[in-house]
Amino acid sequence: MDWKEKIDKDRLPRHVAIIMDGNGRWAKQRGKFRTFGHQHGVKSVRETAEAAAEIGIRYLTLYAFSTENWTRPKSEVNALMKLLVRTINKESKTLHENKISLKAIGNLDSLPDITRRELFEAIKETQQYDRMTMILALSYSSRWEIVNAAKTIAQKIEAKEISSADIDQKLFESCLTTNTIPDPELLIRTSGEYRISNFLLWQIAYSELFFSTKYWPDFRKEDLYEAIVDFQKRERRFGKISEQIIK
Repeated sequence: MDWKEKIDKDRLPRHVAIIMDGNGRWAKQRGKFRTFGHQHGVKSVRETAEAAAEIGIRYLTLYAFSTENWTRPKSEVNALMKLLVRTINKESKTLHENKISLKAIGNLDSLPDITRRELFEAIKETQQYDRMTMILALSYSSRWEIVNAAKTIAQKIEAKEISSADIDQKLFESCLTTNTIPDPELLIRTSGEYRISNFLLWQIAYSELFFSTKYWPDFRKEDLYEAIVDFQKRERRFGKISEQIIK
């Protein structure tokens, strides 16, 4: 089925976020090490980014590495960090050709020096593009982000820059790492798992969720298009009733 032809370009989600899950299980099914799955997941990143930019998605956030992932075997973590550096270097051509700017959220200070250096260089080199912004969530978890925002607010109060009476939703959101990025309207998770895994918990309060049974290395353009078509069939009420939306 040609899902792309079914997409209404006038009702695209502005921001799509993806939990890229299943690399390890994909590799295990083939009798390979988990890193084999991570390597093949790079193609899915490329295809998804190209497809999103092509149809007009403005923001694409990819959950690449969580704070909890640091607890995985050291050999896998080291391999992931090396793969990230290679991917940033190799895929910079894709970013330039598609005029995609790169950003990152998370505890970036915890990344190895070489990884952080390559990441910031790619961000700098693509900052002039405005066709689409691709955000990598690295060493990220929503609980870390929320606690960090609370600390930032507490420091502002201690410095007498604000008072507790100034705390509201807008102020809190300004202290999140996503403060320059709109909330995602659509969240996709691959691999058939039905959980959020500590990802953008504040930001997805009213996001539509789409779960794909495919492992991430098998996720392709048509799978993204299918998720968007499904999204466009839904009625987004934001706490209201259908009659209010129709009006």
